[in-house]
Amino acid sequence: SAGLLGPDTMLSHERILITGGAGFIGSELVRQFINETGASVINVDKLTYAGNLESLAAVEGNPRYHFQQADICDQEAMAGLFDEYRPDAVMHLAAESHVDRSIEGPEAFVQTNVVGTCTLLQAVYHHWRGLSKREKADFRFLHVSTNEVYGSLAGTGLFTETAAYAPNSPYSASKAASDHFVRAWHRTYGLPVLTTNCSNNYGPYQFPEKLIPLMILNALEGRPLPIYGRGENVRDWLYVADHARALRLVLREGSPGEVYNIGGFTEKTNLEVATAVCALLDEAVPEHPVGIDRYEQLITYVADRPGHDLRYAIDATKIQRTLGWRPKENFATGLRKTVDWYLENPEWCRRVQDGSYRRERLGLPHDAESEL
Repeated sequence: SAGLLGPDTMLSHERILITGGAGFIGSELVRQFINETGASVINVDKLTYAGNLESLAAVEGNPRYHFQQADICDQEAMAGLFDEYRPDAVMHLAAESHVDRSIEGPEAFVQTNVVGTCTLLQAVYHHWRGLSKREKADFRFLHVSTNEVYGSLAGTGLFTETAAYAPNSPYSASKAASDHFVRAWHRTYGLPVLTTNCSNNYGPYQFPEKLIPLMILNALEGRPLPIYGRGENVRDWLYVADHARALRLVLREGSPGEVYNIGGFTEKTNLEVATAVCALLDEAVPEHPVGIDRYEQLITYVADRPGHDLRYAIDATKIQRTLGWRPKENFATGLRKTVDWYLENPEWCRRVQDGSYRRERLGLPHDAESEL
């Protein structure tokens, strides 16, 4: 059968359970599956501060979309979901994901990212064991991780799938642990798993604690644009829709047990990102806040994050060579689409901030000065 994911589908995944589907990347993935395929999606999300069902308003009435509010750490709830929906594939995106929050409260990251992943793996394994031989062969568990597990790069080189793990923050350590557990369930129990490690995502519907939406929203209000250190830290930027397409491709055509690095082939310093955002806002919203005539004047250098990795850069050659994936957006086109989306959706921005986050500085060392 060609399945429901398109004519080139190798496996028939008609029912896909996505954890963290109300988050930034997860909601993009859910929207793509519902709008571009015939698959049914079961979205399992705890709805923490960064999970927002408003990001899924366009698909919530679709009969192929199902939402279940549940915690992946809840063993009984997970078992019940697999009994009820009997998915053909699982895409695991549920995670605590903000480095600064992990510095302030690492325990939540261990609980969700490590304990939650293990709990989910057990539920998936018991479900998988009960499938027919054909269903077992077709089933996939896709674990979505980050390039931060590899640590920090110097001025040259790229992270490949065989790079040694060297996480430097509580967040990346918790994701590294979850990666290892996923691999262990494959090697020990034979569970057909896939792992992806992606670079920094950006695009519509991103919670405004992350760099790009934070720059956009603060600039529009004339608030400081905080840049760690001197803004020299380098990240590889990946447009979220390109990432979601890559995940769908890996699920469909990836080889069990394999790791695929997904990057945008775009390295930028944090300062370059901030100034690019400011330039687009100068063009789109020329009525500047009082006291400035260019948004770039709002850039403020603040004390660096503890253990701040200097550079991340993904080598996406493997997924490009073996699966034929390439990003459709470059940084210029993706950033313009992102800025335009935030300008066109002020109500989403207002409502998503429920009081737990107001774009204040997170992860600040207690003895650090606020500015350099």
